[in-house]
Amino acid sequence: MITVMRKHHKVLMILITALVCISFSWYWNRTDFSEMGRDQVGKIYDRNVSRVEFQRNARLLRLSGELGMTTLIQGLTAGARTDTEAFENFTWNLLVLRHEANRLGVRATAPEIAEVVKTLPPFRGENGFDVNKYTNFADHELAPMGFSESEIEELAADQLSMERLKQLLGAGVQVSDAETESDYEQAYGKMNVSVIRFRADELAKEVKISDDDVAKYYETHKAQLKSEEKRKIKFAAFALTQDQKKLEGKERIDALQKLADKANDFSQALSEKGADFDALTTKFQLPPHETGEFAEAVPDPQIKTDPQLARTAFQLTKENPNSDPIQTPDGFYVLHLTDVIPARPLTLEEARPKVAERLQREWLEEMVSTKAGDAVRQIREALKSGRPVEAAVQENGLKAEKLPPFSFAEETSLTPGTKENPPQTEAPDLPHVKETLSEMSPGEVSNFVQTSDGGLIVIFEQREPIDPTKFAQTKSLIASRYLRNKREIVFHEWLRTRRRAASIEAPRA
Repeated sequence: MITVMRKHHKVLMILITALVCISFSWYWNRTDFSEMGRDQVGKIYDRNVSRVEFQRNARLLRLSGELGMTTLIQGLTAGARTDTEAFENFTWNLLVLRHEANRLGVRATAPEIAEVVKTLPPFRGENGFDVNKYTNFADHELAPMGFSESEIEELAADQLSMERLKQLLGAGVQVSDAETESDYEQAYGKMNVSVIRFRADELAKEVKISDDDVAKYYETHKAQLKSEEKRKIKFAAFALTQDQKKLEGKERIDALQKLADKANDFSQALSEKGADFDALTTKFQLPPHETGEFAEAVPDPQIKTDPQLARTAFQLTKENPNSDPIQTPDGFYVLHLTDVIPARPLTLEEARPKVAERLQREWLEEMVSTKAGDAVRQIREALKSGRPVEAAVQENGLKAEKLPPFSFAEETSLTPGTKENPPQTEAPDLPHVKETLSEMSPGEVSNFVQTSDGGLIVIFEQREPIDPTKFAQTKSLIASRYLRNKREIVFHEWLRTRRRAASIEAPRA
């Protein structure tokens, strides 16, 4: 790893030494931190949960990912829509899981835990469990997370507990032949579907934006119509030579470390009171670099090779104009802010292109949505009166495209094809079609579905009868999958009720 020390490295070394001491005392101290009563972030089972305990459990989610424990992660993060929700669900559900496993007596024994650990993906070699891989993981992956081998064993025990609870809760769950057949039909039954597409580029010519339209919009929104803030910087580059860029392994790391040391020295000197950026570049024998005015979204050509350079430039201020060394694939940069060009209100002429583009987009979206909404209503009325789909579509001056029959579980036909008849490929908007169909029944017409190039309407004409032979061949597999899904639902419903019983108070932060 390339080490880039920050400013005041001597002070940091003292702090790091202190933190290491504290960390080791924490790793080996099994004190119940919840009893400390300080920095409380929540409560469960009428006991306080400290920030230390909560954050430790949150880090276990990351370790679970590193260990490839997808079943445990999916079981304890279900319903999460963001990373934050995933961490919160995992930490609270883990506490509930452990409490209930102890209450029901389904915790694993040491030999059982050891067997689970041996099956984890990072520790598998050609001949099964590889002790060298385990040792390497323990030495290099656990310490940065503040863990030891005991946390691996904890998670292995948790996975066993969850599996046993699922078996216990799902013991009474059964799947009938009718349910299996219905599930198979939903997944593999071929659907006859027509799609009406509304392409924005084809309708764009109908949208006419006048100068008066632009002027009215400008007067209404001119407080929000501003130029982009811009910056100017100078920078020092500590980069590998062309020959050094060809190096690999330790040689490349050594070359980068030398550059890191030089960048650190430069940054340290720049942090001294009264330091002058230009004078220091001369002292360190560095070529001068200075950009023109640039916006964050459109960086100066000299720094556009790495997005973090422009991002960092816009974090600098006149009070703190110097960056720390920024590592890039081929070296390091130190930035110095020289000027800030603030955003200002745009004149009508300056704003005209942006306003015209915005009006074009808004009016086009409204036009497409209105046309599609009218078509949906009229086609539904026509179908209710008994007229065929083709007639209902044509009456509205539209064209329906009939898709090749397909199922949810299978892709559309991908025939090998010939030079004269190219192979069929999956329609680019098929995911939108499938998602829409998942909420529809045969004979229904969908609402308007917006897509990147306009939108579409889906007409679900009918579902073809399933093939009895194919169903018989896969019946046991489908039944097994359906049973597993039902047991997952039972487990998550049970977990939800046990969370309520735990009287969880969500963390304040």
